[in-house]
Amino acid sequence: MNAARPEVHPPAPWTFPQASEHTLDNGLQVALYPLPGQHVTSTRLNLPVPLAAEPRDREGVMTMVSRTMDEGTASHSADEMAELFEGNGIALHAGVTQHGIWLDLEATTRNVETGFGLALECLTEPAFPEQEVNRHRLQRISQIDHDLADPGYRGTLEFVRTFFTPQSRLSRPTGGTRESLADLTREDCARFHADWVRPGDAFVVVAGDFDEQAMLAALNRTLGGWHSQTSAPTLDVASDQPADDRNRVVFVDRPGSVQTEIHLGWLGPARENGTQWAPYPVLSYAVGGSPHARIDRVLREEKGYTYGMRGSFRPRSDFGQFIVAGSVRADSTPDSLRLLGEIFDGVDGGLDAEELREGVDFLSMTAPARYATADAVADEAASLHFVGLDTSFITDYLAAMRSLTLEDVNSAWQQWSSQPRTIVLVGDADKYADQVGALGIGDLTVV
Repeated sequence: MNAARPEVHPPAPWTFPQASEHTLDNGLQVALYPLPGQHVTSTRLNLPVPLAAEPRDREGVMTMVSRTMDEGTASHSADEMAELFEGNGIALHAGVTQHGIWLDLEATTRNVETGFGLALECLTEPAFPEQEVNRHRLQRISQIDHDLADPGYRGTLEFVRTFFTPQSRLSRPTGGTRESLADLTREDCARFHADWVRPGDAFVVVAGDFDEQAMLAALNRTLGGWHSQTSAPTLDVASDQPADDRNRVVFVDRPGSVQTEIHLGWLGPARENGTQWAPYPVLSYAVGGSPHARIDRVLREEKGYTYGMRGSFRPRSDFGQFIVAGSVRADSTPDSLRLLGEIFDGVDGGLDAEELREGVDFLSMTAPARYATADAVADEAASLHFVGLDTSFITDYLAAMRSLTLEDVNSAWQQWSSQPRTIVLVGDADKYADQVGALGIGDLTVV
């Protein structure tokens, strides 16, 4: 006897997990994401301190503060703090973005309140021991030397210098330079911390398998006791702006290089809402966001010039960018640039129906896997909050994506594809700069 084959239905539209929103006793805003089965709880804490708050001659101090807040407090030495974290199976990391300082706390649910308490110590009573600050400062300077030897980093550094105005904080390294770090002291860290690390605009995301009321009570007993008696300083700085002369080709000379690093980009859209953003992930996927996208199809599969090159729309606060980055065989440098121009001209003519379908299917159907862990949910929620969005943005753009037409995506591309292009190359300029200049793709400068 043969059983009838069950009918297979298309997957239901996926939505981002829903958060419950709360305000702690001290006014701290909290979003809780209960996720059954995720027994390692992920917590993100946003401190919206703009990178431009750093004094120009002390750029990098924000990075130093994030790296040394846990290197000893008024209550515990650096070694004692390390033992407390390790002994309770708690991981605490901190870092810096354009929009502020973030803290990342991973702990089992039963130990998460202990983690909150330790994080509170780091936020409210860091000691900034001179020896530890100096150690991290020297490590950062050593990291700069190491990074400058990497052609990918060198290309990124020159790209932001060229694309943004010199007044823009984004035109300079997030972690500071040798010059700005040379005389940085523990007093600089303590002063920046006192001025800017405060609960006023902070935001906490917690995701994992927990009881909401119990978690809220644990937060109130710890982070809910964080208070500040003063307000943050007034900040009046220039906003980040694209440079008027960004339509250039900059060749960073690296004699003898057997590869050339290419960084190419132009102005793109900001993320205003999910419906508006929907075409751009699809365009990114089709043009440069997958191994069989147009860029790799030509430069990798047909020509064998690269192991892989990626391109995508990347949003920022007030505007975005379309960025292409990757390395090619050195002797293919001029032809690779020519071919990239032809690829973009081809996209001006429009994607085809198959590219649209593949992009929409991949992005919409893999979303449940991309956000399957507490860590991914907390990270996305915190990242969006930094730019004034909530996670309904994800649900909205995925829903809008499923009804996109070819006209929608092609029109979205054409809105931005004629923008002035910034091109940075890191490679053997002596051999290839003249050939690149002959392409006529922009004024060429060798550095």
